[in-house]
Amino acid sequence: MAAIEILDLEKSYLVGFWRKRPRLALRPLRLTIEEGEVFGFLGPNGAGKTTTLKLLMGLVFPTAGTARLLGCAMDDPRVKSQIGFLPEQPYFYDHLSARELLNYYAQLSGVPAKGRSARVEQMLARVGLSDSAGMQLRKFSKGMLQRVGLAQAILHDPKLVFLDEPMSGLDPMGRREVRDLIQQLRSEGKTVFFSTHILSDAEALCDRVGVIHQGELRGVGAVAELTSGKQGKVEIVFYAPEQKVPLALTGLGAEARISGDMVNAVLPEAQQEAALDVLRRERIKLISLTPVRSSLEEYYIQKLRPSPDATEAGREEADRKGAGA
Repeated sequence: MAAIEILDLEKSYLVGFWRKRPRLALRPLRLTIEEGEVFGFLGPNGAGKTTTLKLLMGLVFPTAGTARLLGCAMDDPRVKSQIGFLPEQPYFYDHLSARELLNYYAQLSGVPAKGRSARVEQMLARVGLSDSAGMQLRKFSKGMLQRVGLAQAILHDPKLVFLDEPMSGLDPMGRREVRDLIQQLRSEGKTVFFSTHILSDAEALCDRVGVIHQGELRGVGAVAELTSGKQGKVEIVFYAPEQKVPLALTGLGAEARISGDMVNAVLPEAQQEAALDVLRRERIKLISLTPVRSSLEEYYIQKLRPSPDATEAGREEADRKGAGA
């Protein structure tokens, strides 16, 4: 069964001084996320990621279209208890401690009183805040507040978890811990839908990703498929204690980068055997040879570029406005 079915969801806002000019924030969106899937929603700031999440959570109302969550209508009260949500900029009562806040959210979420304290302590440990559990939230850093937000999102053991920019404000160790947490949620059979513009996190975590730009879904695909294409190049890593790249290798079109005693050289795949012959002849120690594959970043940038038709249409529209001026 699909965990999320988005059926032509659309959102417009009225802007301008008199609030009479409509602005389309989300074009009709049709998307399906399966149960147990980690789905990454990618896009630049202002692309429509947060708008989509707020629509699914019922925090704003759609202009048109609908969605189904866990087989129920998105406005069905029964589904709310099965959803966890971390907003991009969570606001908490800053005079409460982390333990007090989670206990409060546990009561709101219907966690049974008998095991509530144990559940709160378990969540604090899970996000690495056991040592700071009694500290007031106003003394927390942004990264620590983000961890509290993650804890409240999964406190009631939801089946479906929405995370809006979950890596925001976290240091490298914190990001690693959040990635581990998302992977644990996947292993428990949870469905995770998270928005991000950090492509390395999406590539490491997601089963599938969708790219949204200017309120329009530009593409959807499995990460493994999007990054499996070859680019017709190979990367050769070899040992060069004197930090020298053989001239014969440069002559083959290699782009070399020296790092300490190691050299990374990228060259056309057709020159692979010739490059290996150079290394043998020069008695240079080969470390590795791997094909250069497509990255998620390349797919992302490709989807954000305007199509030739859209560019031409924009140019014609500008010409019409100029003629009418």
